[in-house]
Amino acid sequence: MGGVGDEEPALKRMKFLSKGLVALSNGSSSKEPVGGSSSGFMARALSSEVDGQVIGSRGVIKREEFVRIIANALYSLGYRKSGEHLEEESGIPLHTSAVNLFMQQILDGDWDESVASLHKIGLEDESIVKSASFLILEQKFFELLDGEKVMEALKTLRTEIAPLCTNSSRVHQLTSCIVSPSPRQDTVRVGSRSKLLEELQKLLPPTIMIPEKRLEHLVEQALILQREACPFHNSSDKDMSLYSDHHCGKDQIPSRTLQILEAHDDEVWFVQFSHNGKYLASASKDRSAIIWEVDVNGGLSAKHQLSGHQRPVSSVSWSPDDKELLTCGVEEAIRRWDVSTGKCLQIYGKTGVGLVSCAWFPTGKYILSGLSDKSICMWELDGKEVESWKGQKTLKISDLEITGDGEIISICKDNAVLLLNRETKDERFIDEYQTITSFSLSKNNKFLLVSLLNQEIHLWNIEGDPKLVGKYKGHRRTRFVVRSCFGGFKQGFIASGSEDSQVYIWHRNSGELIEALPGHSGAVNCVSWNPTNPHMLASASDDRTIRIWGLNCMKVKHQNAHSNGIHYCNGGT
Repeated sequence: MGGVGDEEPALKRMKFLSKGLVALSNGSSSKEPVGGSSSGFMARALSSEVDGQVIGSRGVIKREEFVRIIANALYSLGYRKSGEHLEEESGIPLHTSAVNLFMQQILDGDWDESVASLHKIGLEDESIVKSASFLILEQKFFELLDGEKVMEALKTLRTEIAPLCTNSSRVHQLTSCIVSPSPRQDTVRVGSRSKLLEELQKLLPPTIMIPEKRLEHLVEQALILQREACPFHNSSDKDMSLYSDHHCGKDQIPSRTLQILEAHDDEVWFVQFSHNGKYLASASKDRSAIIWEVDVNGGLSAKHQLSGHQRPVSSVSWSPDDKELLTCGVEEAIRRWDVSTGKCLQIYGKTGVGLVSCAWFPTGKYILSGLSDKSICMWELDGKEVESWKGQKTLKISDLEITGDGEIISICKDNAVLLLNRETKDERFIDEYQTITSFSLSKNNKFLLVSLLNQEIHLWNIEGDPKLVGKYKGHRRTRFVVRSCFGGFKQGFIASGSEDSQVYIWHRNSGELIEALPGHSGAVNCVSWNPTNPHMLASASDDRTIRIWGLNCMKVKHQNAHSNGIHYCNGGT
């Protein structure tokens, strides 16, 4: 078997609000205080336990800010009387009297008075004063237009808005509303007075007007930090609770073999789930590919065996709508298949060169392929060549991807990945210090997982200038192409095959190795995580099998233990 550094490798190598303003406008609540006497209890707790300037065991929470944020949350939730009671009992107002007057002036449409009040509420940054004045006067302008007071609106634009010398493009838009008043441009109009207050709230410093739903934001932030710090979190966020600190166990990680798929007659080199998670495609040295269907209970059964390649099948690629599948033979041809019927729809090839990789264009109207002459070619579905990129664009052993915005990704040198913008022809590169064997693109197209010859996997952020943001170690790779993938809930994990017959799983953010799954009896060449089921993982091996991994607590219900080349496991590995 050929190694990664060989000149001509053997076939095996291919595996390579301020809602306080609601109280000023239209807020209302029941006549009785919410929770009965609970507000009195809260007031007693505050007075007896929080006499100092800070609260909390670590002394980092300012008492006044804490109370104001709680009052803000009460108003946001519609508990107006409770908010007022908290302000009264604590002696800490949500807003100063000057800010309350300012907000009331906005709601009442007292535009000149509200602009004057901006200088009385504690604003020190003159640019903020100008921006806030612009928003207020803009509202005045539109209300005058709505009242058909065109000359007054024009006067406001000329004598009040324009002299602010800010947001000139917006001034031009406002001018157009007078020049061409019918029909008025909805794209430049603003909303209600309460909407204006929300915009001002975003603009003004939080010490003056507390940001909308600030308490909710802080609580969400705390939950997200706990989730990201949890090495085993692999389920929906709706399962998280405020009542206790969040922590998951390993039982959330697919670590038990639920099925062994045994329909291939030789080494299985590649597996990939469809985007909708309903199918799994596998490619094998036996010159065939198989489409497996996932049933409602999570069990897989063979749907179609795709035959016709004259050489081993090295990879597959699902169409964006999952209705078609590409299969790529080793330096041979690409075949396009109908998933529902298993029929071959088209064969793509070029005289004198072999095809080494395949990918779909995001629209599903074109396909891409790397060629053995190191070029990349794009075809229409009917086989007509549309475009090609000559030169050192790909290698004989190379993965191929294209992002949603049309950037083609390929291994162009032993230690470099090319990111080629199809429209602008701009090229970016990821340079590694070791030979690259494979890569995988994240679902959001922002990250690239690069597997290296030295038994490391690198995570790159490819937005803008590529940045190395993570490393994963522990698996074994000395001779063959071993592929890795993103997976789990919000792609929070990294999985990889390994030459020691195990599947390795790391926590993506921390890089911590959390599982090494035994079971295969040969090198694990490729892994694929079901994109719609974070608890389902597939692995392909030289032992000619595909293993489906699930949670320890899961049970797949089937009548027969063996059927159609499938072995259903009832426990262990």
